[in-house]
Order: sequence, then structure tokens, then C-alpha cells
Amino acid sequence: MDEFGLIARYFTRSPRGSLVLLGVGDDAALVAPLQAGSAYALTTDTLVAGVHFLSDAPGFDVGYKALAVNVSDLAAMGARPVGFLLNLSLPTLDEAWLARFRDGLFALADTLALDLIGGDTVRGPLAVTVTALGEVPAESALRRDGARVGDRIYVTGFLGEAALGFFLRAGRLELPEAFHEQVLGRLDRPIPRIIEGQALRGVASAAIDISDGLVADLGHILKASGVGASVDLHRLPFSDAYDAAFAQVGFEAALSFGDDYELCFTVAPDRVEALNGFMSRFPCACHYIGDITADTGLTLFDGAAPYTPQGLGFNHFHE
Repeated sequence: MDEFGLIARYFTRSPRGSLVLLGVGDDAALVAPLQAGSAYALTTDTLVAGVHFLSDAPGFDVGYKALAVNVSDLAAMGARPVGFLLNLSLPTLDEAWLARFRDGLFALADTLALDLIGGDTVRGPLAVTVTALGEVPAESALRRDGARVGDRIYVTGFLGEAALGFFLRAGRLELPEAFHEQVLGRLDRPIPRIIEGQALRGVASAAIDISDGLVADLGHILKASGVGASVDLHRLPFSDAYDAAFAQVGFEAALSFGDDYELCFTVAPDRVEALNGFMSRFPCACHYIGDITADTGLTLFDGAAPYTPQGLGFNHFHE
């Protein structure tokens, strides 16, 4: 089978989205222009075997996560996903693995009514690059540079469960078996907070998804906005699984590991009531964890005592 046969067998489907005029199978995709006042949101991520996933990781999980991490970026902008491009580097043509990869990829794509509109396949080290396309009202797109002194800081869902899944799989964590599937699922199949991101348009002053850890990603908001923050570690949302592991991992798994793909966002005091008005309709809960301050940098508190994190989040080129 050549690359064209591979694409035809595993990745060619008729487009469903109203903006996608032509999808996989030609020299380029055709996407309809947006209405006045809207903008395209574009993002791309690469997952490399041995760095972002184990070389023997199930194909379903690799396909699902490759799309999920990109859609999470769209969620952080408040965008509606439209379509995505897939670049796939394969060392060999393992059709069984490829079929499972496709199934995981399309499982999430179908949930979001998201079209695969093009890409490329090559022979090489196992790596997956997805480029995702979304649309968002230009004036209400969520950005990192809008946080202001006095804003409240929130996060969606629970923090640190993906870290527990990683430590469990690596044999570095003892955890009751009842929690195994839960934490491994959060590591392998994160849930992009698309509904929450779109609902936060016009309410959140700044937002980001937590991919590299709360410390690092909240730090990006602070740098872009030119402000500081104070966070109460006892307000961090932990699941029952994290509570069971806390004696082994402390706060660090939630602060610095990453892979949560929850949203971290800020809300001005006069918009908190609006947030409270629709927050109960979110698929996940939102949690107030701290405040934006005039001081630069991020200050963490364990009770009344300042807390210094051991790590600053994931960085590919950290020495």
C-alpha cells in the first residue's frame, strides 16, 4: 500500500461541516470565508513517540490525544472547532495499529462534528502533528493578555490526575486499583473544554489551557498581561484519586506536571455573577483558586506560608 492508498483507506471521509467545501483528496482543502466579525483560530501540536507517548502506546489513545490537545487550544480561545489537518510519520505500515489510531482520532472528531480536511503521511520516526482550525468572534476571542489587577482566577475540572496516570504507569505511584482507570483515562484521553471555552466569551478576561502545568501556564497569562497572581493551594481542585495519592505527590503533580488540558481563566469582579449564572451548566465544575495582583510573578500559599514549587512546568528545551 502506498501513501495514497493509506489515506484513502483510513482517513478519507466526506466533509460534514458547513465551512468545509472540500476535504481530503485534493492538493488543498477548501474552507468557506467567515462572516464579518469572525476570525479563524489556528493551532498546531506535534506528539513524538518516546517524548509525548510511549512507543508501544495503543493506537486509539495516540489518535485521540493528538486531536484532543489541539482542540484544547481552540477551547482556550473560545473557538468552535471546524476542521483539522493530520501529518503522520510512520516507521512501518502497521495496519492494525493504524486502524486503532484512526478509530481514536475519529472518536473525538465525531463527538465534536469536526472534519479531517487534509494532511500528509511519510515514512520516519513515529510522530503525529495535528493542525486544528476553529472560528471565533474576533472581538470576544479569549486571549492571554487581558487579565487585570483584582480579577479572580479559576480552573475547570480537577488538576493533577494525568500526572497520577503517568506515575502509575511508570511504577512510581501506589494507588488503590479503583482509581487506576480514572487516572489513566485522564492521561490518555483528555477532555477538551470546548463548551466551557465558548461560554466564557465575554465573561473571562484571559484564558489558557493547562498543558505544561498550572505554574507555567498561569505564568504565561501573567507575563502577557503584565500582572502578578496569588494562589491558595488549598483551593486547588483535587479528585478522590488525587486525595488518595497526596501523601506521595503533594502539590507538585498538580502544579508542574501538566497534561491536564483544563482551562485556567480570569474573571473581573463585575463578571463573576455572570459566570456563576451559567457555570452550573458546564459538563465540569469551575473552581476559584486565587486573584490577580499588581505584584509581578506568581505567589503560592500553603495556608499562610509561601510555597515554592519544585518545578516550573514542562519545557522541551529546558537544560
